[in-house]
Amino acid sequence: MGYFDAASGAPLHPVARQALLASLDEGWADPARLYREGRRARMLLDAAREAAAEAVGCRADELVFTPSGTRAVHSGVAGALAGRRRVGAHLIVSAVEHSSVLHAAEVHEAGGGTVTQVPVDRTGAVDPTAYAAALRGDTALACLQSANHEVGTEQPVAEVAEVCRTAGVPLLVDAAQSLGWGKVPGDWSLLAASAHKWGGPSGVGLLVVRKGVRFAPQGPGDERESGRAPGFENLPAIVAAAASLRAVRAEAAEEAARLRELTERVRARVPDLVPDVEVVGDPVRRLPGTVTFSCLYVDGETLLHELDRAGFSVSSGSSCTSSTLMPSHVLKAMGVLSEGNVRVSLPPGTPPEDVERFLEVLPGTVAAVRERLGAPAATQAAPESGGDLVVDAIGRRCPVPVIELAKVIGDVPVGGTVRVLSDDEAARLDIPAWCEMRGQEYVGEEPAEKGTAYLVRRTA
Repeated sequence: MGYFDAASGAPLHPVARQALLASLDEGWADPARLYREGRRARMLLDAAREAAAEAVGCRADELVFTPSGTRAVHSGVAGALAGRRRVGAHLIVSAVEHSSVLHAAEVHEAGGGTVTQVPVDRTGAVDPTAYAAALRGDTALACLQSANHEVGTEQPVAEVAEVCRTAGVPLLVDAAQSLGWGKVPGDWSLLAASAHKWGGPSGVGLLVVRKGVRFAPQGPGDERESGRAPGFENLPAIVAAAASLRAVRAEAAEEAARLRELTERVRARVPDLVPDVEVVGDPVRRLPGTVTFSCLYVDGETLLHELDRAGFSVSSGSSCTSSTLMPSHVLKAMGVLSEGNVRVSLPPGTPPEDVERFLEVLPGTVAAVRERLGAPAATQAAPESGGDLVVDAIGRRCPVPVIELAKVIGDVPVGGTVRVLSDDEAARLDIPAWCEMRGQEYVGEEPAEKGTAYLVRRTA
């Protein structure tokens, strides 16, 4: 079985398992108590905090453990905004942040604050000058992920941190995807991460608030974790999280080089093996084990099911794999193809033969899905004839509107147009992406009686 979804959750590291079992016997008491069992639990908690702080590159008294990475983000954003409320209520985030950051931004905006979303380029990276331009006199906080969770692109955190530091604005870094590979560079102010991303147990997050950062914890007060993470600490899980972070860091350099070679195979060979594929994300500045690509004329949900049936667990940002039927906000912000999207994120220890078997299985799987949907062959060409055409795809989900467009584009002369009617939000992203891949001109969109009309002019 090829588990290729480490970006969602890495398998439990053997060191985490050992530490978890050992601390179940030693760390069950209340670490706030002064009797022997409490003191023993406190020693374990302090040792875990020291180990995690060393891995992050901060002081132990700057780091608290939270019930999850999402809670760390929410607490960090809310506390930093509250601590600087006299400065203003302006928040800056990138357009490709994890949903936990974007949801925190939505709550802030609903409460009367203002939010600026910094756009990204086609690789998914922000431009530090765009953060500089977004800064205002009332900016209370800026947020930026260290690496993207869907396409693996690493962000210029150090450069953005310098821009923010010069302006006197704290930067919160969501380091969930990268912390297992190394320390986050730059003079950042706050940091959040999640243990299950590096092979620790789920239900443990980290929140780091540097000394000197104005911070006001929100919600009812609690004496635990400096008042920033209320509730009884899950000590066995915390100990396992810290132990596994130290363990993966010791292996990180060697394993990163090995996984990078494996993902480079995927990046290089998938376009040769499967027609009409767009590999997305930065080809160089990216996480070692993550590679993402999108396949034209493919239903993402069906593709994931077929790969699962073949023994491979992968993820997708296609709209049909989401309960909202909306394309991934990351792919949308990048302006790349979303249909038939596959994210391969290899956990440490992935054998090369699993990757080779995936590359053997993928072409036939994609071809079968395309055939089932009635997609045109890659080399198919229709005879030219006069007139403009209308494709009515109302009520039909992507990739069907794109498939129908591909079938008829050859039926209009060069310079002629095809008007695609669709009420699927994914078409807004996938039709322009198809045009770019096919060398056709995307003219734009217009309101239609039902849904939206997307205009494509034949140029090739």
